[in-house]
Amino acid sequence: MAEGHPAHKRRAAMLEGRVAIVTGAGGGIGSAIARRLASSGAKIVVNDLDEPAAQAVAAEVEALGREAMVNAGSVADLAAMEAMVAGALERWGTVDIMVNNAGITRDSLLLKMTEEQWDLVIAVHLRGAFCCTKAVTRPMMKQRYGRIINVASVVGVMGSPGQANYSAAKGGIIALTKTTARELAGRNITCNAVAPGFIETRMTEALGPAVREEYLSRIPLGRPGLPEDVANVIHFLASPDADYITGQVIHIDGGMVM
Repeated sequence: MAEGHPAHKRRAAMLEGRVAIVTGAGGGIGSAIARRLASSGAKIVVNDLDEPAAQAVAAEVEALGREAMVNAGSVADLAAMEAMVAGALERWGTVDIMVNNAGITRDSLLLKMTEEQWDLVIAVHLRGAFCCTKAVTRPMMKQRYGRIINVASVVGVMGSPGQANYSAAKGGIIALTKTTARELAGRNITCNAVAPGFIETRMTEALGPAVREEYLSRIPLGRPGLPEDVANVIHFLASPDADYITGQVIHIDGGMVM
């Protein structure tokens, strides 16, 4: 399609005027999400505990010609997330898209997993998704529009040895997604989740060759995914093309889980 084609221009500006919050936006997947939404017209709140990383992503968003603001609050702190939303509302007057992407790993076999490892991963992933969703619910209900997108994982469906905390958190996010979708649908707010599989990030780069090969052997497409693969699906769920989709979990895994 030619660059100047009207349909191309419409799609390039599909999120024009929308405001999106992306948590964990300083990392590989989060930064790809922020850039993808910005490329479609959205203003972006770039949230990450790593403030220099968040500042760098905000600069990338602004280089695309879109406005950005940085927030370094913890997603597990409800008051901090409410303040983040209030700041976006004060600056732009709306919050339309909430992408709950922030996450960490503290892997260990269940027998050796400490309470601290369990609590921290549950707090960042599951409590974080709860806090951020709760923080945007009232303004989204008031404006009768909202798109909440949660980043789960295939391990929340299939489990993963050594990741009881991470798997439980991601499974909880899937259940939270479905309940949120049911509660908020009457106000034109959708809530969906994506479940990435083996995606090339700093986290997966640290895996040894044998572990990587084991993962790749389970993927029918025969390759790892890219952060952009995740970002493209999240963009779709945030766009008008997905207005009639809610409560769903879309696997982005090259066929790993069918």
